[in-house]
Formats: sequence, C-alpha cells, structure tokens
Amino acid sequence: MNKSIVEARRARAGVFAFFFLAGFVMGLWAAGLPSLNDRLGLGPARLGSVLLLISGGALVSMLVAGRLVDRWSSRRVCWFAGPFSGLVLLGPALASSYWALAVLAVLFGIGLGVTEVAMNAHSVEVERRYGRPIISAFHGTWSLGGAAGGGLTSLALQAGVDAQWLLIAAALVVPLLYVPAARLLLPDPPAHAAASQAGVSSGSSLGWSLIALLGLAAFAGHLSEGAAIDWAALHARWVLETDPAMAPLAYTIFSVAMTTVRLLGDPIRARLGSVRTIQLAGAFATAGYVLVLVSPVAGGALQIVCAWSGWALAGVGLATVIPVLFSAVGAAGGRVGRALAMVTAFGYSGLLLGPAVLGYVAEASSLPVALIIPAVLAAVVALSGTPAIRTLTHLPTSTPDPTPAPAHD
Repeated sequence: MNKSIVEARRARAGVFAFFFLAGFVMGLWAAGLPSLNDRLGLGPARLGSVLLLISGGALVSMLVAGRLVDRWSSRRVCWFAGPFSGLVLLGPALASSYWALAVLAVLFGIGLGVTEVAMNAHSVEVERRYGRPIISAFHGTWSLGGAAGGGLTSLALQAGVDAQWLLIAAALVVPLLYVPAARLLLPDPPAHAAASQAGVSSGSSLGWSLIALLGLAAFAGHLSEGAAIDWAALHARWVLETDPAMAPLAYTIFSVAMTTVRLLGDPIRARLGSVRTIQLAGAFATAGYVLVLVSPVAGGALQIVCAWSGWALAGVGLATVIPVLFSAVGAAGGRVGRALAMVTAFGYSGLLLGPAVLGYVAEASSLPVALIIPAVLAAVVALSGTPAIRTLTHLPTSTPDPTPAPAHD
C-alpha cells in the first residue's frame, strides 16, 4: 500500500483521538462545575468571572498558537498542547480558593486554545492529503467526547466518587492518552517542502478581507450555536411554558441533530461542494430560528412541535458551518496556522459574547426579541461565507474543493 495513504489513515485516526479527548476534557470540566461551585462557594458572579477568564486565556492563546503552528508545524504543537490541556485540569481540581482558581483558570483556557488551533490545523492538513471532505466527522467526535466526559462525571457522582478526585485522575491519565494519538499524526514535511509552502502562504490568498469574511461567518455561526445551547431550554420553559422536565429536550434535540449531521456531513459536502453547503447551512439555520420564533403563535401542543422542529433544523444547519470554513482556509494552500487561528478566534468570541448579549436584550425586552439576533446571524453565515469560500476555491494557489477519493478511504 502507498506510504502516503498509510500515513493519511494513521493521521486521521490520530486526529479523531485528539478531538475526542479535547471534547472529553471539556465535558469533564462542564459537568464538574456544580461540584466546584459547591466546594469553593463561588456563586453566580464569581463562577461567571472564572468562565470569562478561561475564555480570555483561550482567545489570546489561539492567536499565539497560529504563529507557533506556522513556525513549528501543527504536529509539534499538538505534541505538547494536547497533554498540557489535560494536565491543567489539575488547576480547578486542586484550587483551594477563588483567587487560586482565577489564576489557574487562565492556564486552563490557554491549554484549550492552543489545542483547538493545533488539532484543527492538523485536521486541515489531513484533509488535504485525503483529497476529500473529512473534517466534519472530527467535530462530531468532539461532541461525542464531551458527552462521554459528562456521562462519566454523572456516573462517578452517582457512585459516590468526588468530582474533585475525578478531575485529578483525568488530569493524570488524559495526557498519557494524547501521546499515542500524537504518534499517529502526519510527519513534518522535509525542510525544502516547508520552505516552499511558506512561500505559497506568503501570498495574498489569505488576505485580511477574506479572513474577515470567514471570521464573520464563524462568529455568526458560533453565536447562533451558543444561543441554542444557552437559551433553547429556557425558551421552552419561559416562552412556551412547558413542563420543567420537558424543557431540556429542546437543547437535546438541537444537540443530537448537530452531532448527527457532523458525523455524517462529509459525504454531503463532497456531493454538494463547499459553497452550496454553506448556503444550505445558513438557510436551514435561519429557517430553524424562524420556526422557534413563530412557535408561540401555533398554540397548544403544536407550538412544542414547531419549536422542537426549529431547534432540529438549526442544529442541522449550524453543524457544518465550522468544518466548511476551516476546510476553506486549508483550500487556500500554504501554511494555515495564523489564518485558522484568526477565524477560530472570531468564532470563539461569538460563543463568548453571545450568551451575555442575548441575556441583556432578553432582560431589556423579551427572550423572543433576543432570539431575533441569532436568527439574523444564521443568515449572515451564508451571506459572508459564500463569497469568501467561492473566492478561496478559485485562487491560483488554492487546492481544489475536496472530492471523493475512494483510494484514501
């Protein structure tokens, strides 16, 4: 079998492992927040500050990570970023006070941010080697890792295991699991190939205007996704007045739809192409939010069906946004670290700002009014992503839009 094919298959398995472990770490952290809050007596304000510090550390480190990837290669950055992101779980696990947690939260955010950029950059390189879409499934695996982390935390707590000890155990074990995954990644290119690649990437294929358009689409997509994560269940409870036990199903439906489409989305993009996929993504997500917004008018049981259908459509649409955008960055050719880091930072800022902005708008008016914002931004995904992707896929320095390559299965 061709050596290049063997390397590509091994690297794909390694990237799957990286995404799963990264999601697993986030799942452990998120599921352990209530226990951490109880242990340190944080309260909503301090807990919010800790989350903000994590996001800030991640956001800053993403921009630095892009330069590191371009200088050292995504493989080398993955080697230290992955284990570090697991090891820094010791911070929240061992923090003895709010102030200690505040400092350690920044370190935790840095680990998350560097790993996010490095593994996504390597996923772009592996997709280039395959010659067909494979990135979407990686992001679906991240969601599965998050579910596994949350599920393990729930099981441990039910078995009487303290969440603090679970985080300590994970911080010691997860870095070791990253090592065999890192060994599978693509080898660094020869020095002369790296120099040639650097020459390609120094061109104008990823100018600031294109990065801004891609970043705007990522921001819009992530804010719309964050709105569903944070407000779907609350919309069901406050606006539709559903039973408290039924309200969380709104988010569950959104999450299941998104994860399913991410796991199955690569063949869809292979058939439709990146431009058509991003257009449909924006259209489905917008239609989903419109259904959610008009659901109260339906009345009775029909309003629940309308809202849940809307959240499902939104999940289907938003599932492919980030994979398509990251793949478009890779299609430009050359080194992708800095551009990918910028697009990732744009998207992450949407997740960071979205919940707060929607909360303020909902407080000043109502939640349905606040949800108009992600509905509009869902359309912005297609409006800004389409011209950027179309331009990138037609540049002389770009690689073709990935198409099926059965030999690389």
